[in-house]
Amino acid sequence: MEALLLLLAFASLANARDTLTPTQPLLHNQTLVSRTQIFELGFFTPTNSNKWYLGIWFHKIPTQTPIWVANRETPLPKSSSGVLIINNYGHLSLFNQTRHVIWSSNGGSASGGAKNPIVRLLDNGNLVVVESESAKSDDPNGYFWQSYDYPSDTLLDGMKMGWDLGTGLNRKLTSWKSLSDPSMGDFVYELDRRGLPEMVLRNGSAKLFRTGPWNGFQFSGTPEVKNNSIFKPVFVSNDEELYFLSVSNDESVISRLYLSPLGVICRLTWNERVSDWIVTINVQKDMCNRYGLCGVYGICNVDEPVLCKCLNGFVPNSPDDWSRVDWSGGCRRRKDLECDKGGDDGFQKLSFVKVPDSTFSWVNESMSLGECQVKCLKNCSCTAYANFDIRGSGSGCVLWFDDLIDLREFSAGGGQDLYVRLAASELVIAGVQEAGSKKKKRPVVVIASVTVIIGTLLIGTILWCLIERAKSRQRDQTRSNLLSWKKRFDIINGIALGLLYLHRDSRLRIIHRDLKAANVLLDMEMNPKISDFGLARIFGGDETEANTRRVVGTYGYMSPEYAADGLFSMKSDVFSFGVLILEIVSGKRNKGFYHPGNDFNLLGHAWNLWNEDRALELVDEVVVMEDKLSGFEVLRYIHVGLLCVQQRPDDRPTMPSVVMMFGGDCANFPQPRQPGFYYERSFMDEGPSSSEKFSSGNKVSFTQLEGR
Repeated sequence: MEALLLLLAFASLANARDTLTPTQPLLHNQTLVSRTQIFELGFFTPTNSNKWYLGIWFHKIPTQTPIWVANRETPLPKSSSGVLIINNYGHLSLFNQTRHVIWSSNGGSASGGAKNPIVRLLDNGNLVVVESESAKSDDPNGYFWQSYDYPSDTLLDGMKMGWDLGTGLNRKLTSWKSLSDPSMGDFVYELDRRGLPEMVLRNGSAKLFRTGPWNGFQFSGTPEVKNNSIFKPVFVSNDEELYFLSVSNDESVISRLYLSPLGVICRLTWNERVSDWIVTINVQKDMCNRYGLCGVYGICNVDEPVLCKCLNGFVPNSPDDWSRVDWSGGCRRRKDLECDKGGDDGFQKLSFVKVPDSTFSWVNESMSLGECQVKCLKNCSCTAYANFDIRGSGSGCVLWFDDLIDLREFSAGGGQDLYVRLAASELVIAGVQEAGSKKKKRPVVVIASVTVIIGTLLIGTILWCLIERAKSRQRDQTRSNLLSWKKRFDIINGIALGLLYLHRDSRLRIIHRDLKAANVLLDMEMNPKISDFGLARIFGGDETEANTRRVVGTYGYMSPEYAADGLFSMKSDVFSFGVLILEIVSGKRNKGFYHPGNDFNLLGHAWNLWNEDRALELVDEVVVMEDKLSGFEVLRYIHVGLLCVQQRPDDRPTMPSVVMMFGGDCANFPQPRQPGFYYERSFMDEGPSSSEKFSSGNKVSFTQLEGR
């Protein structure tokens, strides 16, 4: 027996090879495992897929997590098989069952030309082609080809993200199309080298997010990246390469930067205790990270009651913009610059800001800040300037020559200083006259000008205060009836914990059967309490579902199987809870929901937005305007809500799973399917017209359907 076990152990070690040779290909049922068994290469099938892909994943993590895929656009059918071969020239090729090449490394950065080539999977997750005699040296200069040059949706510590200026190679992340489809998705995260180099997220040609340029310490728009214990950001710029990478601070921590199919960029860390990936950094953690949210000359600040405002010296482009939700129109100068007219301009200093989009900018790395100011003053098209590098006392010069867009303000410790050009008269008003403007005006003229300006300012201030006082009273009174996103978040979680208690933790398992907004009470501190158990049923023992000939409940919250067949279970309450989630997020009721151009109810509308990657449009507009939103967090709640309202009970999660999802990574959730009761009108609407049935609004709390 001992001999047999020893033989099996040797066989296992022999199979766990990390190398391929021209005479030793990788068959469909074989894998390569790196020397210390951190990574594994082989064929895999994503969840809910019927295709085979060649990829690399973490070997010891129970949840298979692909970090690189070779044949993203040319998968193998599930009924087929493949083989990976390296030829005598160092070219990798993936053949299908009919011996056709479906993927190859030809055209790689240095593919081919090897004398005795082998393929090796390294402990850092890099698949490399090297000479056999130098296979153990781990010298990147000896690689003829490497998978690190062609990332998928994941960046590991040590991987370069950016440009090889000699070959034109652009290493970038491209999202999967969906969690079950590794083909090229809609989102690309790459290093934009126009103007000041910075990381940019795009959907097609549309810019969705940018990090701000590298300022010597960090990308100016992501201060949280600098002060973390997981990795150290590094930026390299020279004549040959321009790239960003992260260096691990603790090699025992398994971490990765991930671009999800929804366009969310986050740093994930493996947690052994919960056996799951945990989000440690969400790059787009709030609404101010949406590109150009406040328009030109607008600035975003999540610490203010209203996210967007105009820079000093600028006003909204239309009178309604003071209280609008959509700031994309931006702001305009209150007074034109005087440079073209031979007059004086100066600069207003903004501190702790993410500097604006630098696509149209000019850079000199050796100038001082004073020289930079003079350079900008001499050019009437220059709109702002800043230091190129903020280390020490600062160095280098950046000039902007276009409208300033995508500005963000941080609390102390984030961003950097930016100097925005204003007419001299604006600087006098603001009390920030700086040493850039000329000082040759006669004292009498200056005194008269200041007197007129102060008088105008005083009258304007009084009128503004009167208008704002009236507006403040109105605001929109309406706000007192609104819930912030944090409160909505707390209410959703409170209801979830209440249902979890009824379904699992209570001595008797209880199915509520009439969970709806009217049956959730809020105390003085806005804590939710589930009420009205008049229709509740108690399940005993192993009982999980029951049926009834007398269906009672509330339209808009009833699950399909309960309304149609009288079947009810814990999953019926889950369906009602999913409706509540979508109602709380959107601020709209499911029953009687109307949207121009379609007959969808709220569930159908949410599903439609989800499929079009516009799920954030579901969020209550008032909350978007007034509150500090995390797009990633909101998507998680919408995702869970859609999972809860799926047509089939088996597709819906249980309440323990729901509670776990609220604290997890939405990238690992299953994709929702079409919800039940997709349209506003359903089979229950036959008879009286829909207008008759819905006109009663909240006055009808439940209905009874006899029979099945």
